[in-house]
Amino acid sequence: MDSWVRFNTQSQAKERLFRAAQYGCTLLGHMLQRSGPASELYTTVRQLEAHLSLTRKVVRLGNSVEALEAAKRAVHLSDSVLRLCITISHLNRAMYFACDNVLWAGKVGLAPKLDHNKWSQRSFRYYLFALILNLTRDFYELSRLMGNQSRHVATKSLAPSDDVTSPVVLPACLRLRLHQLVTVLYSNPPLLLDLLKNTCDIFIPLDRLGFYSTGPGFVGACGLTSSLLSILTMVHPWLKLKP
Repeated sequence: MDSWVRFNTQSQAKERLFRAAQYGCTLLGHMLQRSGPASELYTTVRQLEAHLSLTRKVVRLGNSVEALEAAKRAVHLSDSVLRLCITISHLNRAMYFACDNVLWAGKVGLAPKLDHNKWSQRSFRYYLFALILNLTRDFYELSRLMGNQSRHVATKSLAPSDDVTSPVVLPACLRLRLHQLVTVLYSNPPLLLDLLKNTCDIFIPLDRLGFYSTGPGFVGACGLTSSLLSILTMVHPWLKLKP
């Protein structure tokens, strides 16, 4: 089991590198397309992007098992909100990887009659739901930490004025909440990175499913950014949000 965990960790690191390169090609291809006629280079970049996408599918073979194992571990979390969000998120990731494996089989000719568009849409729906749950978990963590900080500050300061008609009350409250938000995120880099990564990632399935079209340039930039953030958490494991 330890050997499998080490192998899977190495595979995830490689997949993140391929993902960063793939979305870098997406962004570069969009820039080349806008800059003018560069058909040969543009075609080369698009072909490289397609090869990287297929390579990622090969590297991710078997990731459904890892996602199911993660879901089994999350079932035992004591916090009910975290247990629900993390468990269902991992289950959706498992389904996403399973659909991805089917798409790989279609691309390499093992399933020649496969409806690629249907399975791609199904894959991105599972991916989108997993990201929504991840963001829900992030905002729950953020809300809980801000609540803790508010109670901590309240014990060290006087109660605020009840004069709600004062024109300075609302701006003061907004400034206080903003200060709490910045303080909490600054003191919790794993939460900040996870929130940024999931926010970037969610635009990818939204665009692919047609819910919120942003274009290949924006999708490429978001995918590249989230990939680099993921690589950062692998290089420095303490930056990974736990559990």
